[in-house]
Amino acid sequence: MENEEQREQNREKHHRSEERRKKDHRGAKTFRRGRALAFLERLNSKRSTLKRQLETPELQSINPILVGELKAMESVIDEFVQLFEIHEVDESAEASENEK
Repeated sequence: MENEEQREQNREKHHRSEERRKKDHRGAKTFRRGRALAFLERLNSKRSTLKRQLETPELQSINPILVGELKAMESVIDEFVQLFEIHEVDESAEASENEK
């Protein structure tokens, strides 16, 4: 009888700790998403810089290198967006980039 009561108490403790872990997990997930979005902003900034460099007359001699770097950067951004499923942010970043 006492053994059954102890098992029930252990189940309740386990259940409460699982609920606590789930709540904590959501917060950590939000934090990581924020960091991923900040990193995506930096990648988009680098892409914008490369595009501006392509239009700079002084850098025409290294144009093929810049084109290669731009393609690589766009590939990294595409993979990053797909991996972290942040498509809505990518669309807003493109909209703000087109306004420039």
